[in-house]
Amino acid sequence: MDKIIVRGGTPLSGTIPISGAKNATLPALAATLLTDQSVHLSNIPHLLDVTTMLELLGQHGSAITVDERLGVEIDNCQINNFLAPYDLVSTMRASILVMGPLLARYGHADVSLPGGCAIGSRPVNLHIEGLRAMGADITLSGGFIHARAKRLHGARIHMDPVTVTGTENLLMAATLAKGRTFLENAAKEPEVVDLANFLTKMGARIQGAGTSTIIIDGVDTLHGTRHRIMPDRIETATFMIAAAVTGGDVILTGTSGEFLALPIRKLQEAGLILEDDPSRESMRVRCSGRLQGVNLETAPYPGFPTDVQAQMLVLNCIAEGASSITENIFENRFMHVSELQRLGADIQILGNVAHVRGLSKLHGAPVMATDLRASASLVLAGLAAEGETVISRIYHIDRGYERIEEKLLALGANIQRVSG
Repeated sequence: MDKIIVRGGTPLSGTIPISGAKNATLPALAATLLTDQSVHLSNIPHLLDVTTMLELLGQHGSAITVDERLGVEIDNCQINNFLAPYDLVSTMRASILVMGPLLARYGHADVSLPGGCAIGSRPVNLHIEGLRAMGADITLSGGFIHARAKRLHGARIHMDPVTVTGTENLLMAATLAKGRTFLENAAKEPEVVDLANFLTKMGARIQGAGTSTIIIDGVDTLHGTRHRIMPDRIETATFMIAAAVTGGDVILTGTSGEFLALPIRKLQEAGLILEDDPSRESMRVRCSGRLQGVNLETAPYPGFPTDVQAQMLVLNCIAEGASSITENIFENRFMHVSELQRLGADIQILGNVAHVRGLSKLHGAPVMATDLRASASLVLAGLAAEGETVISRIYHIDRGYERIEEKLLALGANIQRVSG
């Protein structure tokens, strides 16, 4: 099993590209099932989760071509299998996103129930209840969701709590439903808006994406199109924090701070200097001097993203003063704390709040990743620590970061991936 070895203490410097957003790519890939015409998606990140979704589409009968620039051409005129098996769904919960498109276009979907998740419960009941409100006949047996519908119809659906994948699944299903659908208390994340923009290019009629109420007027068919996936705002934030914790000076290309207003504000409070040039899709981030600890609470967009919580916790660990981070999204998303404590971090967990006393330095040690964003935080901690940090179970990081060690090497980090 691969490991990443980091020898910290080097300020990062240089220029790297930011990849396309994983959390926009996965629903877009699922959405291609809504048409039998060819769809081309560009700015696709080369990630394990993307490979899993492409494998799932291939099992459904999709013809997939990857071009020399890592764009993906998908032709779904030969779909002949409506089963999403456990061996794929269990490795990536986003596989459930094929349910809405399959049911809307073919009237038939058999999707394995997702397994447990290390960072907390993410139930699929809102997906099921929403599709039932649209006229689907759904039963659960043998560990599968069995969904049938001659044609879905419009409905008024209120989602409580807010769910990103639930919003995306129902949004896709509603595009081919008969009549008008209202999605209330919908997720406002930029990735939902990116999906809505893609669907609109395919001929969908959607209003209100990015607000709490999305209105969809169903159409009979959707057509092929081309779409460029938005930049990954979580990867952007992660490398911004990497520059901060190493006292570095980094230029990020292919991205902007458009969807990172609150993280940027918190990083500026901590002492990061930011120059954002949206016209060139370029950001320069640099830090000199001691960081200051910042308090924050995670919340659905436009609040502080839970996917950046672990990285900010690392920043607070080496910043001056006491600080606190409150996790309001997932109940088990502090599992990286015990690993950071192995590096010497002074963190105390009380309920859903991490109280941190900043130290002048961390010290390298063997650590183990527990989930995707936790693994990124351990890499950042290793970059900031004295000595050598060995991170095991890094298959987590390959789910959401494209060539992270190569990008960090390009910035001057002392980092390597090793087998065994």
